[in-house]
Amino acid sequence: MRALDDIVVLDLSRVLAGPWCTQNLADLGATVIKIEKPGEGDDTRRWGPIYLKDPETGARADSAYYLAANRGKRSVTIDMATEDGQKILRDLAAQADIVVENYKLGGLKKYGLDYDSLAQVNPRLIYCSITGFGQTGPYAPRAGYDFIIQGMGGLMSVTGERDGLPGGGPQKAGVALADVMTGLYSTIAILGALHQRDRTGQGQYIDMALLDVQVAALANQATYYLVGNEVPVRMGNGHAAIVPYQSFPTSDGHVIIAVGNDGQFGKLADELGHPEWKTDPRFATNIERLQHRAEIVAAIEAETRRRTMDDLIAALEKRAVPCGPINTVDRVFADPHVQARGLQQTVPHSQQGTLPSVASPLRLSASPVSYDRGPPLLGEHTGEVLRERLGLDEAALAALRSRGVI
Repeated sequence: MRALDDIVVLDLSRVLAGPWCTQNLADLGATVIKIEKPGEGDDTRRWGPIYLKDPETGARADSAYYLAANRGKRSVTIDMATEDGQKILRDLAAQADIVVENYKLGGLKKYGLDYDSLAQVNPRLIYCSITGFGQTGPYAPRAGYDFIIQGMGGLMSVTGERDGLPGGGPQKAGVALADVMTGLYSTIAILGALHQRDRTGQGQYIDMALLDVQVAALANQATYYLVGNEVPVRMGNGHAAIVPYQSFPTSDGHVIIAVGNDGQFGKLADELGHPEWKTDPRFATNIERLQHRAEIVAAIEAETRRRTMDDLIAALEKRAVPCGPINTVDRVFADPHVQARGLQQTVPHSQQGTLPSVASPLRLSASPVSYDRGPPLLGEHTGEVLRERLGLDEAALAALRSRGVI
């Protein structure tokens, strides 16, 4: 038994924030029915340059981007611009527990697929709208993109090398964090709404915005300003209040050294062959190291460059000095702890529809919240889903296909 194995999700979202949310729900056991445009599908199916390919023919199938956010779903191609398509979606919504959509403000109202319309046929429905700026406020009509939100929401002001140093300036995160965090917050809100529905029998509407999430996720950086009226600045890989707490180069990579107290600094000094640092008035305490940051960082760097990454980490771990490698993605999945935790899975891949069929094993990153890391159902399973959910026979399905509805 999985936590949400009695829950049905109608997924009207595409790209990343919405699909990340519904993927989380699928990982928890929900049946997720993903609606895609006939003949095209989710835009991200074609977001290369990395694609799944047939191992025998080399035929290109879905993009790796699409596969990252659509694990465990069942896809249905439906043209919601048609009356038949709208009826199918309303009938599916009448059976669903959750609807997730990320259309522009009011984009689904003209199809009768907005919350007010669907709540009339299913008062228990939990409906989550994901937009860039929310349903209210002066920016509500704008389209929202992760990169723009990272800039507007302050993340880029505290990410990147310090101004005045080589490479200094604002920098976006290497992952679309505003999208991913919005997907996570949406999942949390939906789970809360499910609990509320268990007590009241009523569904509810959730207004989730990327900018809201990004501002909330500034965390301590926000409180530095709100409490102390100090505007945080970029620190690169350094820390505003602790030294040394940053990355250092080695002969074959980079290592993070995260000294949290003066005792750990003493152990670091011993390992690097400089016990005198422990009593040097410039370095003995963190307060003094903050005042002489450039000097101690340069001195540590001179020593770390002489060591290999693995050798330095092993030596520091023996001395209980917090440290770790800056791994490339291949090293992440080769890490024995990552492997022991089952964070990579190999699953059969099922795909039908407009793209070539690929039935080869597929490697994916696993969900940390999944009770059962079973195989995903990816691709277009139009007939199967509509037969199961709506009882449509082959003649009805053929008629819908002939009119381009599915």
